[in-house]
Amino acid sequence: MKVLLTVTSLLLSTALLLVGHGLQLTLLPLRASAVGMSEFTIGLSASCYFLGFVAGCLSIPRIIGRVGHIRGFAVLTAIMVCALLSLEMLDYWQAWLVIRFLTGMALSGLYTVIESWLNSQATAQTRGRILSVYTFVTLSALLAGQFLINLAPVESSTLFSLGAIFLALAIIPVGLTRRMAPNPVEPTRFEFGLLYRRSRPAFAGALLSGLVVGSFWSLGALFASSYSESAMDVTWFMSAAIGGGALLQYPIGLFSDRVDRRIVLSTLCVGGAITAAAVAMSIGFPWYLATVFFFGAMVMPLYAMALATVADVSASDEFVQVGTSVLLLNALGAALAPLPLGQLMAVAGPSSLFWAFSGICLTMSVYLGFQFRNPRAVSVEEQTPFKAAGADTAPAVLEMDPRGDEQHEHAEAVVTEVDNGKLD
Repeated sequence: MKVLLTVTSLLLSTALLLVGHGLQLTLLPLRASAVGMSEFTIGLSASCYFLGFVAGCLSIPRIIGRVGHIRGFAVLTAIMVCALLSLEMLDYWQAWLVIRFLTGMALSGLYTVIESWLNSQATAQTRGRILSVYTFVTLSALLAGQFLINLAPVESSTLFSLGAIFLALAIIPVGLTRRMAPNPVEPTRFEFGLLYRRSRPAFAGALLSGLVVGSFWSLGALFASSYSESAMDVTWFMSAAIGGGALLQYPIGLFSDRVDRRIVLSTLCVGGAITAAAVAMSIGFPWYLATVFFFGAMVMPLYAMALATVADVSASDEFVQVGTSVLLLNALGAALAPLPLGQLMAVAGPSSLFWAFSGICLTMSVYLGFQFRNPRAVSVEEQTPFKAAGADTAPAVLEMDPRGDEQHEHAEAVVTEVDNGKLD
């Protein structure tokens, strides 16, 4: 409890920030549709957002290193506020593409500030606890933001102003803190080739998470609004998926500590294929939200599972690098998928989004099935304990590697076996 008191201001700022961010995640595709933008254009703007996120992960740490965490947080939040208010005033799709790119950059920088600050306050004994609380705050705030969408019509300026207010309020706790800011952030290091060599299932899981979950964040509200009569219906749709992922991530993670994680990843892929098809087929039925809940339960944990899978076979000095590769591969998948999927929705109808999700998950499950031909370099007993993680984060959170010294030493030996030809 004492260690959490040292980061109370930061966690409060995080909650306020993500309430506003959670609101805009659902609001922006609905507003874009209301002003006449096509599904293709909405998907393109979502791709720009995730491309901005990747660009921010690579460039913003240097800026934070020059100006410091508190000023960096204030400046990046101001950019988020200006971007959100600008989107309300501008209906030109070209402007939306640029602004959403800048929003992605700013948000990745804000995550970098938050997570590097949390890491500076953590010790080997408290990292896991801090990371768990941070994940809980993140999911709870994003969920709370969904319900704000019902306070006014999406055509009005009220929701944009409300989102901007929450974003601006986030500056206050951090701006008034008496805690010293941490040291400058290290530049982002990643290598997709290293991730692929260490764990092909983790590589596939990270890409799948971006393709499906990233597209869900970008186009899910648009899908829901096509079959809904009110904004509350969209809220319950988004909340059901988020709730499914949040509530079942821990049980699924704990189960993965007791079995081969490749089995869990494959099961999640098959489950994602089945539940996505169930969502598409259950539109208009009473059990509609139940299928959405289980869809979220299957696909939302994919990122954390991919990260845990590669953690089993990565050395202490490369965990941040391969973990960052998982994060950026997820973001690239999220940038690539909305564009064709938005066009697919325009041509084949909104339900084609979940049929596409089903096909993507099924294809990846076949690929993962072939990986069972390769022996693993770790046994089930030697796996790293699962830690909850969200894909909507920055590389700095990976500095909070919760593995103990014994697990680090074992990982070094595992890496040697992997490099000698064994693949997990």
